[in-house]
Amino acid sequence: MTMELVCPAGSQAALAAALEQGADAVYLGLRNSTNARAFPGLNFTPEALAEAVNQAHARGCKIYLALNTYPTSDHMALWKNSIDTAANAGVDALIIAEMSLLDYAARHYPGTPRHLSVQGSATSPAALRFFHEQFGIARAVLPRVLSLAQVERVCEKSPVGIEVFAFGSLCIMVEGRCHLSSYVTGQSPNCHGVCSPAHHVHWEELPGDQRRVRLNKVLIDEFKAGESASYPTVCKGRYLAGGALFYALEEPTSLNTLSLLPRLAKAGVVALKIEGRQRGPAYVAKVTRVWRQALDALQQQEPFVVRPEWQAALTHVAEGHQTTLGPYHRPWH
Repeated sequence: MTMELVCPAGSQAALAAALEQGADAVYLGLRNSTNARAFPGLNFTPEALAEAVNQAHARGCKIYLALNTYPTSDHMALWKNSIDTAANAGVDALIIAEMSLLDYAARHYPGTPRHLSVQGSATSPAALRFFHEQFGIARAVLPRVLSLAQVERVCEKSPVGIEVFAFGSLCIMVEGRCHLSSYVTGQSPNCHGVCSPAHHVHWEELPGDQRRVRLNKVLIDEFKAGESASYPTVCKGRYLAGGALFYALEEPTSLNTLSLLPRLAKAGVVALKIEGRQRGPAYVAKVTRVWRQALDALQQQEPFVVRPEWQAALTHVAEGHQTTLGPYHRPWH
């Protein structure tokens, strides 16, 4: 069985790039706080979503809609309306984190498959059985906190197909449980859809082409002239600790599991997810192209060999221009 390649798109251009380079499925978000990449200028209107579904289906590609934030009781209608919009647009699956929304989707649109979002934080077969029995989920995206051995054990006993992150930005938090941004801004990324709300981000130009960035007046980082500056988040800022200035919480790096493809396939993983709905079409095109080639080679080549040009291309677009296996290589459980 070939693992499905699930790629991100935060815009029409990124969607076109993913389709052109051979994605099996593309996941999108609506232009509101129901998705965890609710940045200004990104995501899809209802009309654009319907067009995206038509474009993808014409290419034999699926569209999954991410509804992966947690609604508050006073705004529940927004999330339910977004489910209505997605189902009526003909999406191939809804990626949902919160249980009442899974219940709503199961009761009102039983014919639309439901995938448990990574934001649902299900890390055991018992948890997956609960979501499967109660809400009929067809797939679950595992949080990026499990070792490879743990992923294998979950796959062995899971009642549903397992999707894992294969490439992209990492997070030190258990998905769906982040409190760092809430502490600094007062707005939860689990409810509002962004780690660092744009109206809290303040850049300051310094002498010598240096830059300083604050999140809600909290100093996050300073960048020297010519130094790459990424979108500021609390977890990936540089701080003074013990007299030294460094990435005290998490160093910018990207997950890259190319070397694990044979083992993930043997474990029974059904889909590989590429992170990056906030990234541009050039990123989507390059990463989709590499992973399409790698998955095709996995089907044809024995033994599977990671090509140096694949690694070089992925490192070029990785955070901090470096990659890691993250928790996958962790020896302890």
